[in-house]
Amino acid sequence: MSTVFTGISQLHTVSKVGTIEDAAFVVDDGQIAWVGSAKEAPEADERVDLGGRAVLPGWVDSHSHLVFDGDRAAEFEARMAGKGYAAGGIAVTMEATRNAGEKRLQELVAQRVAQAQAGGTTCMETKTGYGLDVESEELAARIAKEHVDEVTFLGAHLVPPGADSEEYVNLVVGDMLDAVAPHVGWIDVFCERGAFNYEQSLRVLKAGQERGLGVRVHGNQLGEGPGVGLAVELGAASVDHVNYLSEEDFEALANSETVATALPACDLSTRQELAPVRRLLDAGAHVAIASNCNPGTSYTSSMNFCVTTAVLQQKLSLDEAIHAATTGGARALRRHDVGEGKDAKGRPAKGTLAIGAAADFQVLDTPHAIDLAYRPGMVTTWRTYIGGKQVA
Repeated sequence: MSTVFTGISQLHTVSKVGTIEDAAFVVDDGQIAWVGSAKEAPEADERVDLGGRAVLPGWVDSHSHLVFDGDRAAEFEARMAGKGYAAGGIAVTMEATRNAGEKRLQELVAQRVAQAQAGGTTCMETKTGYGLDVESEELAARIAKEHVDEVTFLGAHLVPPGADSEEYVNLVVGDMLDAVAPHVGWIDVFCERGAFNYEQSLRVLKAGQERGLGVRVHGNQLGEGPGVGLAVELGAASVDHVNYLSEEDFEALANSETVATALPACDLSTRQELAPVRRLLDAGAHVAIASNCNPGTSYTSSMNFCVTTAVLQQKLSLDEAIHAATTGGARALRRHDVGEGKDAKGRPAKGTLAIGAAADFQVLDTPHAIDLAYRPGMVTTWRTYIGGKQVA
């Protein structure tokens, strides 16, 4: 059944068509079939009037950590009182997650995905990385696969307390990778002081590549380091955090297909310098914005909040911020439009409302998308659709 959506004040297609005022579009078989002016809209089997509201592609959240139990509110409170952030807090979540059990983790992940969808997110990546043993990582990967679009193996999130780092890397690239590989499409590593060094990170990522997994990197969060260079060296789809970059890092990203993913909510929570996305865009790099939803450093799935922060504090225009949080995130997951609304694997592209792309979109409860920044914290997503079907 085809459906024409009309009554749209602004339609941000995030495609070469741009933004259309007084717009309409047609959804057929879960994909965008037509886009244009409302007065030229074709007939369809069903008609939905959106009441003069703005429409955007659904957010593509390309970096999250949804499979966990417990929280780290005490750690956050201490940080707000002046204590510095260190990667070791992950171990606190590890204990709660290992003890949670499958039923509870299933329920928690389902709740978190529903909350994200209510905020306009229509495509999500999430990672393992809070179990840090073979059984727990396999369970996390299996649960994640049931609930999100893209799953990443992050056994190399932290060396568990009391473990030898080299022995733990052996476990990650051996039995742990064997256990999770059937359930994941990506491998990631926290290449950072307090976590894994360049040599260890390279070994982890190459082991994943040998198993056919795509590469992602946590890098340059706490200071300049090898993360960006490693990501570009291996042709990673993204390097995430990117708070502290050298001149060589800017140049490397600008001359590569690796997406620099900014995590604004995390930067605020850890009181790190906000990622230099303005300079990255000006240099010609691909940029994405993601939530980094996790219990320690970014306990939010609100992409609206992240986009607001990018506009108000990171000097992006509204269009740049929307692009980074939609098709930018899709590029970081290799789900972006490479032509005729399809991604490189011929699937309907995410993060755009081009003809042929997935009919994943959000309706804002305002006629003006700029209200995301103009009215910070006040604008909520009115409805969310995935494949043309309302999910929130």
